[in-house]
Amino acid sequence: MPFSDPKTVINHFNLTEGMTVADFGAGSGAYALAMARRVGATGRVYAIDVQKELLARLSREAKSGQLANITNIEVIWSDLERAGGSKLADQSVDFVLVANLLFQVSAKYTLALEAKRILKPDGRLAVIDWQDSFGGLGPPESQVVRPEEVKKITTQAGFRCLKDFPAGDHHYGLLFALGS
Repeated sequence: MPFSDPKTVINHFNLTEGMTVADFGAGSGAYALAMARRVGATGRVYAIDVQKELLARLSREAKSGQLANITNIEVIWSDLERAGGSKLADQSVDFVLVANLLFQVSAKYTLALEAKRILKPDGRLAVIDWQDSFGGLGPPESQVVRPEEVKKITTQAGFRCLKDFPAGDHHYGLLFALGS
């Protein structure tokens, strides 16, 4: 698998037309854009990030450029390290993605609880993060969050791990559901 290809990786999410998705730490929006195409015009993607510049760029990219007319992305500027940080209603989304974010977050458990709060009872959570520090890309080795730590945090927050999935040469992927 290449470095990391959102169009390929989202095949592991089982997203369908009409779903509502939250992309925690949407960044440049590669996953948000891929998921927006997958859930279609009747679906919705909430791209949530603390960096206003990245959200503005994502919004422009969705409306213009070579990807024009993606109208089902809503950008939300927010701090996901606080309870209620996503600004979304309880049990309002089908799927939450946390990609390349955990190594930047100190309140990992709070983030997991926020995902749980907004997920519908049959909702799923996917976590994708760096498995190593690769040639100056990604986090320093001391900030890499190992899959075992992610599983421990999410289990404590009320999730169960459904499967591991490939997410690129230097990333791991984990899919979770609510409940034990």
